[in-house]
Amino acid sequence: MQYVVIFEKGENSYGAYVPDLPGCVAAAKTLDEVQILIAEAIEFHIEGLREHGEAIPPPSPLSDIQGTLLESSQHLFPALITATA
Repeated sequence: MQYVVIFEKGENSYGAYVPDLPGCVAAAKTLDEVQILIAEAIEFHIEGLREHGEAIPPPSPLSDIQGTLLESSQHLFPALITATA
């Protein structure tokens, strides 16, 4: 599964979140670090949902999420991350 991840460049760091997985976030000093951390967070999040017998939300198409970002900050950018959990 590929989930859309929104990356945001802050003043001194980067953040990332997954719109389809509420609460699945990561932050780090560099973009490379936050990419690694959010991929791990996605896997951990999905694993937790499975362990608790909860439904795993299907990934939204990138085009659906990009539409909501058009009016957002110029510091936001979406990417696809593949979940292997």
